[in-house]
Amino acid sequence: MNILILGATGRVGRQILTYALHDRHHVTVLVRTPEKIQINNGNLTVFQGNVLNKDDIARVMQGIDVVISALNTDGTTTLSESMPLIIKAMENEGIKRIITIGTAGILESRTTPNSLRYQSSESKRKSTRAAKEHHIVYDLLKQSTLEWTIVCPTYLPDGERIGRYRIDRNYLPEGGVEISVPDTAAFTYRQINDNDYIKARVGIAY
Repeated sequence: MNILILGATGRVGRQILTYALHDRHHVTVLVRTPEKIQINNGNLTVFQGNVLNKDDIARVMQGIDVVISALNTDGTTTLSESMPLIIKAMENEGIKRIITIGTAGILESRTTPNSLRYQSSESKRKSTRAAKEHHIVYDLLKQSTLEWTIVCPTYLPDGERIGRYRIDRNYLPEGGVEISVPDTAAFTYRQINDNDYIKARVGIAY
């Protein structure tokens, strides 16, 4: 399978890249700083570029079967600004499947009807800026023709890969407080062969 990973130098993206190469997929990454990818593998193609440049995005989409976006907010609007470019390039190339990393903040609230967690007392985070960015991406994907899945982890320590966790469609598993980076990456990566959560958000926690 030909996989494009965006955000491959981040904590989750780096793990997804490792899993994909281990399974001998052909992986393309688009990164601003190629030196951060310290991997020498014949199945890895590294493009230098920016997700906010539509030509860079179009270039890396050619021949791709599935897109995994592990882009994070980083205190900017890169996430919400890049998604329209990603969606358009995918639609132009006829690529249907995209799996993204979101946040538990954009899952449905269990306490406040018709609200997302970040809009309710359920969320303990003081700042809602990151959740609002992810909310924009969620709305953009809903309006697209793509087969999307948004993996929504709660608190993300580095931790270890345990392999046992709970998942819930559109909600955070009850009482869930954390999930490690390796387990989040493993679940996200598994979605390339899984159709159970097409056009859905997935809450994931221990």
